[in-house]
Amino acid sequence: MRIRADGDYAYRRDAIEHPADFDDCNKTKAVVNACDDVLHFVQAACQVLARDDLTLEQRQEIAETLSTRVVDFEVETEIIVTTD
Repeated sequence: MRIRADGDYAYRRDAIEHPADFDDCNKTKAVVNACDDVLHFVQAACQVLARDDLTLEQRQEIAETLSTRVVDFEVETEIIVTTD
């Protein structure tokens, strides 16, 4: 697989080289690791945000901290009142 990193896509070079340096591995392994890790990260973040022992404010702060330019976590609360 080839990933364009020229012209408008030059930012991709840094996006791939930084994780490779961080993981001390080659660029191919860095891309594969990132693909594997993002699914685990999102699932784990959703589990944390669903915890009952956190306040709404804590959940919102965690969601804001974990959000990236690609993955956006939002916490909403719904209050339903039914009267007879």
